Amino acid sequence: MMKNSKFYPWIVVGLLWVVALLNYLDRQMLSTMRESMQIDIIELQKAEAFGVLMAIFLYIYGFMSPVAGVIADRVNRKWLIVISLFVWSAVTYGMGMANNYNQLLVLRAIMGVSEALYIPAGLALIADYHTGRTRSLAIGIHMTGLYMGQALGGFGATVAASYGWHSAFHWFGIVGIIYAVILSLLLHEKKSETVSSTTAPIKLSFLKSLSTLFSMTAFWVILFYFAAPSLPGWATKNWLPTLFADNLGIPMAQAGPLSTITIAASSFVGVIVGGIWSDRWVQKNVRGRVFTSAIGLGLTIPSLVLLGMGDTFIAIVGAAVLFGLGFGIFDANNMPILCQFVPPRLRATAYGFMNMMGVFAGAAITQVLGKFKDEGHFGGGFAMLAAIVAAALLLQVLTLRPKTVDYIEETT
Repeated sequence: MMKNSKFYPWIVVGLLWVVALLNYLDRQMLSTMRESMQIDIIELQKAEAFGVLMAIFLYIYGFMSPVAGVIADRVNRKWLIVISLFVWSAVTYGMGMANNYNQLLVLRAIMGVSEALYIPAGLALIADYHTGRTRSLAIGIHMTGLYMGQALGGFGATVAASYGWHSAFHWFGIVGIIYAVILSLLLHEKKSETVSSTTAPIKLSFLKSLSTLFSMTAFWVILFYFAAPSLPGWATKNWLPTLFADNLGIPMAQAGPLSTITIAASSFVGVIVGGIWSDRWVQKNVRGRVFTSAIGLGLTIPSLVLLGMGDTFIAIVGAAVLFGLGFGIFDANNMPILCQFVPPRLRATAYGFMNMMGVFAGAAITQVLGKFKDEGHFGGGFAMLAAIVAAALLLQVLTLRPKTVDYIEETT
């Protein structure tokens, strides 16, 4: 059977790559479709109202992320992934039927719940299928699906301009529903492998899981260094098309694809380079993943300043390329670094809390930048994020000192 093939761990990455693409495409296409939608839904004519619509998804997504992680550590992850994909795709289709702002808010909230269930389960499943020698590369390849979804989401404005925003939501929703059926046939759960053949993995209660995680100093550090770069990460996801349109003086139908493809393409290169680099470095130095991630963060600092202050095509697009490259290197190593400190039975839970912190940071900056946009300080808002990233970089390098490539707790 296919699931017993030595290549199946990579088939899993391929299957989940498509899910990752749809995960980001369905959420991000809204960010470029404001111009088309505000004709029918007048509340969207205010940038702050649009920011709230984007942020409601993030707040719900953030609150659900730890819950999703706990669930993923306790149930069959295959079916959790399939069901979440089906639901958010149905919601995407439903957004094409929305008639007012309140309906969009409700649908975005439901999408936040369903999409939150995917990432902790998907990354934990990939981490279980791949050992330390291929883990960063496998995670990195999976992350390119997110970037591709972000890039294709930029074409939401193009499709909406040609065929209407209702049709854009309908088409992308149908694709996801069909793929959920295909995934249910091809994806398989990874059976647990225990340290000893005579022991079974321990199922911890929710409170015991929290106690175990938050008693780790390293986990607190990981939470901060993951959350801080999420500020510019989400800022570019939700507002970069607008920044390109404003600073370059081009219509959103052009700015959307240009900005999202620029970030996605450079991030694609970043996660592959960061994954391969990290997998090799960690074989020689147990802190190799930490150092690789830090280098990636370092590249984002000057790029944020240039994004905020630049006013030429070369400056802005060049800054976006540099940011994407650095963020991709950083992104490929988050779960692999977590695996150096947290045992397999708690990884989805741990990543759920990391996702929550990152998303809450993203929700906050999405609204703040919406206000800055209305007040005329949009570019400065991007530039100020560089200082926060610098603080996270220093904390990461000075404090994260793993002792093993893949932490497996001892059984008693």
